[in-house]
Order: sequence, then structure tokens, then C-alpha cells
Amino acid sequence: MRRRPVRTVLPPELRPARAVVRRSAGSWTLQSTLHRHGLSPVAGVDEAGRGACAGPLVVAACVLRPGDAKRLEGLTDSKLLTAAAREEYYSVIRRRAEDLSIVVIPPEEVDRRGVHAANVEGMRRAVAGLSRPPGYVLTDGFAVRGFGTPALAVPKGDRVAACVAAASVLAKVTRDRIMVALDAEYPQYGFAEHKGYCTPVHDEALYAHGPSRVHRYSFVNVRAARDGVRPPSRLLDGGAVDEESMDDTIEAGLGEDLDGGLVHNGALAVGTSEGSGGGVAP
Repeated sequence: MRRRPVRTVLPPELRPARAVVRRSAGSWTLQSTLHRHGLSPVAGVDEAGRGACAGPLVVAACVLRPGDAKRLEGLTDSKLLTAAAREEYYSVIRRRAEDLSIVVIPPEEVDRRGVHAANVEGMRRAVAGLSRPPGYVLTDGFAVRGFGTPALAVPKGDRVAACVAAASVLAKVTRDRIMVALDAEYPQYGFAEHKGYCTPVHDEALYAHGPSRVHRYSFVNVRAARDGVRPPSRLLDGGAVDEESMDDTIEAGLGEDLDGGLVHNGALAVGTSEGSGGGVAP
């Protein structure tokens, strides 16, 4: 019979102090705690465009300076910020961040890998793109391996960890600007308004004009439009669809759908943005 190894238990006076982080303590507390325990720099990672059926997936990694809490007061999940606030935070983050990296994953790669696999690989690439390896990585919602450094999945990370919120802003503003530029090339789809998410207006444009080269053909509604079939849709609050609920649905676990591309079947809230500026309010 195989014996289990005997665990060596250190006496209380030799054990390291246990770090306790409370959500109510503020969005800089987790980063500050890790920094005090010698695990800096701390990188936050987040993405934008995971639930969209057109346009790229954008992933960002960001390391904030420990003393910038006042300069970035109010920083939170990019979807909760107005367009003007996102643009302002984006400028400050680009100017003040200790390190940052942004990865743009084209639609064809999302189709080839599947949206979840492309997202995870994008996170690894974003962290690898930092100028020096972080001491710790915080991800939003789900665990990711392969960073080559300790990592922690933080539920609602873009609301409770400032560096994750900063990555969220970098990713969303970058992607929104790309979609506004694509609107000039493909005005028939209204990309500047809905940013490529599967709104009823977008589905109707898909059915009328067929998909473009920047659509994701791994999505059911895009394939249906390609085949001349009107995709099913569900109007939410008069046609508005909440991007935040799309993220929550994915993080709760879509199982096999994540590996094969997100299925849009009219039963999922799949995200939207409104307006035509570089960043827009949800």
C-alpha cells in the first residue's frame, strides 16, 4: 500500500501572514495586496467583442502604476461608462500605464479557433506582449492557464480590479474605433451603431445584403444569412440588447458552444452599442 507523504506544518510564528482582500475595499486593493506580497507588477486582462458576429476580437493587458488611483478615480467596467468617459480614461491609461499590450484577432481566426479558444489565446498573446513578464495576472471571470506566471480569475474583475477595468477600456475603445472605421467601408450594416453585435437591425441587414468579409461565419445567424435564410431574432426592450448580459451568459458556461463558435439563436442576449462615435454607451 502506497503511503502518502507527510506534510510539514510550520509553527504559527513562521507562517506568512494571510492576505485578506474584501470586495468593498475598492478596485485597487487586490493589486496593492499582491504588490505588498512581492507579486508585482500585476497585469489585468480583458477583451471586447466576444459576443459580436462581425469584426475582430480585441484583447488587452494592462499594468497600472500603484500611485495612479486618484488619476483614474471612477474607473470601472467599460460597458458601464459613457462614450466620453471611456475615451477620457483611454487617453489617461495610454499615457500613464506602466505597461500595456493590445491584440486584435481578425474574424477569420475567431472562426478557425472558435471564439473561446481565440479569446484565451489572445489573452496569452497580450500578456506575452508586455515589455516585461508580470508577477501576477488577473483575468475577468474565468481562469486562463499558460501565462507562465501565477494568475487568478476574478468574478466581475472589470468592476473590482482597476487593472482589469483598464484592460477592458483599452480593448473596447480600440474595437469600437475599428468598427466605426468598418462602417465607412460597409455602411449597409450599421457597424457604427451596433458595433457588430447581433441586434435585430444587424440581423435584418445581414438578411438583406448577405454577410461581408468581416463577419464571423462560425455564427449561426451569419451562416443563415449566407444561405438566404432569415435568422430568428428576439426583441429585447424594443430592440436593444445588453452586451453585459452576453458576457455573463458566456462566463456562466455555454459548454461546447464556446469551442465551436457562439450560437446566436434568438434566445441569447448578444450585445449592442449605440451611437456613432469612437466609443459608445451600452
